Amino acid sequence: MAAPEKVIIARFYQLVSGREPVREWLEGLPREDRRLIGRDLMKVEFGWPCGPPLCASLTGYPGLYEVRSNVTVRRIARVLFTVSGSNMVLLHGFIKKTQATPTKELKLAERRMKEHHRYG
Repeated sequence: MAAPEKVIIARFYQLVSGREPVREWLEGLPREDRRLIGRDLMKVEFGWPCGPPLCASLTGYPGLYEVRSNVTVRRIARVLFTVSGSNMVLLHGFIKKTQATPTKELKLAERRMKEHHRYG
């Protein structure tokens, strides 16, 4: 029996400077949080397209999706991404502090998504 294959491959969004904001954000998190988020990203890679509770499209932001991760200390992490060909482009990551996703987080991911589609 063949090993399962990824449907889409997670790639980090890269700024013009070469920095990868989501990678940097992840590196600043505790090891266990990184492991939990990585596991959820991998589930999306192998199971795309997928839906709640793991993944959801963001209403009002066509082409923008979120991976929902429960991390340590009863916190919730979100990784916002877009799909470009066979890639899952990780645009922005943050720890969610309110019920609704803050508009500033959505706008940042939307801007990066547009830049990626324009230049990526």
